[in-house]
Amino acid sequence: MSRLRIEHRTGYRYDRSVTLSYNEARMTPLTDSQQVVLESSLTVSPSSAVVSNYRDYWGTRVTAFDMQTAHDFLEVTSLTTVEVHRSQRIPAAEEPADWDVLRSDPVLDDYADWLPQTRLSEPGEEVGKSVRELTDGLPPHEAAHALMAWLKAEMQYVPGVTGVQSNAEEVWNHRKGVCQDLAHLGIGALRGLGIPARYVSGYLHPKPDAGIGETVTGESHAWLEWWDGEWRSWDPTNAGPISDLHVSVARGRDYRDVSPLKGILSGGGRSELKVQVEVTRLA
Repeated sequence: MSRLRIEHRTGYRYDRSVTLSYNEARMTPLTDSQQVVLESSLTVSPSSAVVSNYRDYWGTRVTAFDMQTAHDFLEVTSLTTVEVHRSQRIPAAEEPADWDVLRSDPVLDDYADWLPQTRLSEPGEEVGKSVRELTDGLPPHEAAHALMAWLKAEMQYVPGVTGVQSNAEEVWNHRKGVCQDLAHLGIGALRGLGIPARYVSGYLHPKPDAGIGETVTGESHAWLEWWDGEWRSWDPTNAGPISDLHVSVARGRDYRDVSPLKGILSGGGRSELKVQVEVTRLA
């Protein structure tokens, strides 16, 4: 178990005044079976913003706000205390599902959101062929793990090669990318086999040996989940299951469903973006 305090600050400074803007923030962690949000707040500056909250189709906590007065900067700060207890999870009581189950009508219907490729997850024919050869004869659970091992062997974590609009096929062609890219490629490969898979955004405490009360520079992070009878979480960047140092914020088909901050604006010209994440281990 870990208890973490996370401060995520995102700010834009514009070289000309913005006359109005409409925005959505997905920066507040989820409460689910493996983590509990103890406290949370999200503040917007300038304070003239009109703020509302809702849960989107995927269950993510969304803070929507609009600014209808001129402003030359925007800052959104999320402060959350969350308790994570993945290491205390009870092992599954049943065997993973086989291919007949995954291809059955009830599963195809229940997991219809997580099977089709998206523009960002489509890995291309080369990946599809390699993956089918790699997993031939393996049941779904073993096929998924073989895929994750293949991803680790083939890909390098290298920032700056791709952008937020890069899709899985582009990432594969580079053989390089960041956490978002590795998640998209893994999801695309899993879906190509008929295994439901989804994208997860969140935070990662990068220093497992940090002392209680020590504040460190954290990371916005991305990983994936696949379903083979139950949902399994996997961090392709770190080549392993997620831990008590991972905090989930949002789930979706790909990055576009879970973007931390997005909106439309009038005016503003060029902008300068600054993002800061700080994580403090409380227990």
